[in-house]
Amino acid sequence: MKILLTGASSYVGARLYLDLSRDFEVIGTCHSTKLSSSFVELDITDAAALEDIVRQFQPEIIIHAAANANARWCEANPELAISLNQTATQNLVSVANKHKEKIILISSYAAINPINVYGKTKAQSEEYVESTSAGFAVLRPSLIIGMSPNTINDRPFNRILKNLDQGTKAEYDTSWKFQPSHLGHISEVIRIIIQKEIWNEIISIAVQELKSRFDIASDILSQFGVSVVPFDAHDTTPIIEGDLGRLKKLKLPQYSYREIIDKIVQEIKDRESFNLD
Repeated sequence: MKILLTGASSYVGARLYLDLSRDFEVIGTCHSTKLSSSFVELDITDAAALEDIVRQFQPEIIIHAAANANARWCEANPELAISLNQTATQNLVSVANKHKEKIILISSYAAINPINVYGKTKAQSEEYVESTSAGFAVLRPSLIIGMSPNTINDRPFNRILKNLDQGTKAEYDTSWKFQPSHLGHISEVIRIIIQKEIWNEIISIAVQELKSRFDIASDILSQFGVSVVPFDAHDTTPIIEGDLGRLKKLKLPQYSYREIIDKIVQEIKDRESFNLD
């Protein structure tokens, strides 16, 4: 099975590449950062370049992880956000339909109730992907935590690593609650979707429990002797609870919050195994 993975140098994409390469032939693409010498450079906003890459490697499945997930950046740069997060997906679907490839989209809980530019680009991307003729899967994680080969990007989990490794001040908000998603859980679900041919589904991937950034940082860092200071940011972001019933109905793995925290603590202890090349 040959898979083309866009955004393979991103926080999410790098972990997907690492995990899925154990079972499949994965061709990773990257743009601004090249975490592995094997990655192929690709600007996904360039429709012609996208067509060339797909024609060259002829994958059976395209996993689309390339995007800018920074909601503030998307609000400040709406045209660029639409080009990168939305139009590129539309072009990808067009190419996939031409060459009869399936698509797995890494979407977001933000697409469930799109209230900002980022959420709207993800919601529109989902609509495009649902028109993939060979088959599709839309995966909706919430805020994602877990080890990745990419520890550079400014993602919530990488900030926790900085608290641990660099001694940066561990202050975390208690106000906003969400259902955390484990990065390794996403990889696991993708592997089973491919192996069991589970297509034309929209699947939320998270734990049932609602937690804050403070809860997560405290539960991880306390196991390494690092104290976390709570503060109230008065975050009014709406709480979105995804329907996790598809995981159960499709017999896909489910985890509790405690289980993913235990997994992540072990990942940190075994972090050398998350290096690429």
